[in-house]
Amino acid sequence: MNQPQLTINNSNENLCEIIHQRISESPKKQITFAEYMDLVLYHPQHGYYATHPVNIGKQGDFLTSPHWSNDFGELLAEQFLQMWDIFQRPNNFTLVEMGAGKGILAEQILGYLQQTHLDFFQTIEYLIIEKSEVLKAEQKQRLNSYQVKWFEWDEISHNSITGCFFSNELVDAFSVHKFIIENEEIREIYVTSDSDGKFVEITDKISTPEIAEYFKLVDIDLLSFPNVEGYQSEVNLQALDWMKILSDKLLKGYVLTIDYGYQAARYYNPVRREGTLQCYYQHHRNNDPYWNIGRQDITAHVDFTALEKQGNLSGLETLGFTQQGLFLMALGLGDRLNELSNNQGFSIEEVFRRREVLHSLIDPIGLGNFGVLVQSKGLTEQEKKQTLKGLSMPPMR
Repeated sequence: MNQPQLTINNSNENLCEIIHQRISESPKKQITFAEYMDLVLYHPQHGYYATHPVNIGKQGDFLTSPHWSNDFGELLAEQFLQMWDIFQRPNNFTLVEMGAGKGILAEQILGYLQQTHLDFFQTIEYLIIEKSEVLKAEQKQRLNSYQVKWFEWDEISHNSITGCFFSNELVDAFSVHKFIIENEEIREIYVTSDSDGKFVEITDKISTPEIAEYFKLVDIDLLSFPNVEGYQSEVNLQALDWMKILSDKLLKGYVLTIDYGYQAARYYNPVRREGTLQCYYQHHRNNDPYWNIGRQDITAHVDFTALEKQGNLSGLETLGFTQQGLFLMALGLGDRLNELSNNQGFSIEEVFRRREVLHSLIDPIGLGNFGVLVQSKGLTEQEKKQTLKGLSMPPMR
């Protein structure tokens, strides 16, 4: 199962040596792909997110919605404002952003609320949970004029948060297990070293029964697929643990997850035989995670069915699942487009630029097709009846 090699390989040699050592120290001289991916992305000294302070944005490897304009963060702020209103404007309302990147989204949200909804701004407590020390340092510099706090998960008490946990393009960066169907059996894909010192993939029995349990959770019978031999995909067990943590920390409020992905029936469609794993380097996509090790991002699409069902098991209730385009339109992006049509105070060049930016956020073949999952915990029946603005448009079929 050797992977095709791309032309220029600029891997982090120190990181490669650490991975080789981890493989050599393992009992069977192999590690799961999830362990490999975790080292590549999150090793504290040499991982991708530890060594690349400019890996997100126009000069980096990929763009997220906040990089296009302030509109994304401002519209999210409107949704948070309504959540606060639904709770009768309590004195304590906490926003917990998980995986805050460069802090751009936080800056958009807080700046907008400070300018337009000062009463809410003065009420909220804004927390960030960030694994990367490099990104955390950049966030602190960018947000130094705001009252933002950084926490680790174990520093947040059980049932202590009233407000909203939210993330944008976080879950796709969780480490995933890779598997393949061989001889009518689910086999896990492991990473080992060959005689030339290259990383290669081999298959073996699954490393944990949680993989088989995952497919029961999402109600997918892989072995019933037609022509199933050789089918490959991923399992994100870390996302299930994440759901459990969120529910444990949340006393009352919402969980808002925005990411690219599918519900399980589409994610594990028999036609998608190679899975969803992809890598990004300088805005170019490839499918070789053994190239430019530590220099490129590795992601996998999100299985939203797994988040919903694990959330339900953990005490969360699903309020709705929609697409980012519909979510933002319901929050007022359409009104912003209409204002451009009236051309109030904008030059023609500014109108075209703004229109292009706003359309990019709702593009049905791009960012607009991202999934938006909203879950809740601890709401009263009366509070549940109040539809969130972002979910007020019917989902696309």
